[in-house]
Amino acid sequence: MSSQDIPEENLPAEQDHHAHGAVSVADEKDPFSDPGLPPHEHRIQDIDERAAKRSERVVAMLFTVSMLATVGFIASYVTIPKDKSIFVFPIGHISALNFALGLTLGAALFCIGAGAVHWARTLMSDVEVADERHAISAPPEVKAKVLADFKQGAKESAIGRRKLIRTTMFGALTLVPLSGVVLLRDLGPLPGTSLRHTAWSKGKLLVNMNTNEPLRPSDVAVGSLTFAKPEGVEESQEDFQNVMAKAALMIIRLQPDNIKDKRELEWSHEGIVAFSKICTHVGCPISLYEQQTHHVLCPCHQSTFDLSDGARVIFGPAGHALPQLRIGVSEEGYLQALGDFDEPVGPAFWERG
Repeated sequence: MSSQDIPEENLPAEQDHHAHGAVSVADEKDPFSDPGLPPHEHRIQDIDERAAKRSERVVAMLFTVSMLATVGFIASYVTIPKDKSIFVFPIGHISALNFALGLTLGAALFCIGAGAVHWARTLMSDVEVADERHAISAPPEVKAKVLADFKQGAKESAIGRRKLIRTTMFGALTLVPLSGVVLLRDLGPLPGTSLRHTAWSKGKLLVNMNTNEPLRPSDVAVGSLTFAKPEGVEESQEDFQNVMAKAALMIIRLQPDNIKDKRELEWSHEGIVAFSKICTHVGCPISLYEQQTHHVLCPCHQSTFDLSDGARVIFGPAGHALPQLRIGVSEEGYLQALGDFDEPVGPAFWERG
């Protein structure tokens, strides 16, 4: 349908093309002329400073609630037990900690977003400005214009004049990242020197893993392989696996004349030697013993250690010898440790020095 077919009363009246908010009439030469913008309507905040102050207080309140929610997030993480559950209708029984963390963090993030939106819609300038398209490249004059526009936008945002909004916004944005920092606690405590120490200490008896009884020298036959744990460590303990991951011990009795390493002989008792059971490659438990050669083999990657020569590596990817535990005999005649391992057990780690 052409413009000639439209009733005259439905055609827009001609207006000044340069007036703000004017609507241009398409003609045959320019059927896609700029329709213009609707007349600008001032918001109440633009003409009433009391309304602007009310909006400012609302934004500040939202940012303040965000800060309080962040503090609540941290307090919930520290104080609520992880095994506590609560009933929330209609969800049912859920973790109290998860519910509190989700609620507080969601409130903190929502209030920052809501505050920013309310600030933009009520206090920042809402005048629409038409701009001509320009080339992709940015000549110096365009860069100067962008900088000028940025300064103008900063001025129109009233961030310099609205000190209450600025202060509470910076406070909310500063506290919210603390939620992520607190979650780093789930990585566990710093290791400190814990990787250098095990459950072994001076005077602790060597307890047979199979019988759960303390070992006497007579219980270990020549050529036999026995696995032991420290006295006082029980399988019913919650951290049993973590403790044994470092304290697992293998005991072998050799003829004293077959022990080549001087220190190994000094740290033994009547040919009974005690070495860590944890392979120094990737921490697999060593369980294969060759009686004739006095070699032990890790079943994971075939690292082989010579127990007659300080448990040094003779084959495979392991990087260093198995740590030895110095042992003796108690007054009651039981095998006992004379201290902890003199070096970290298991694979090498960054603190090894």
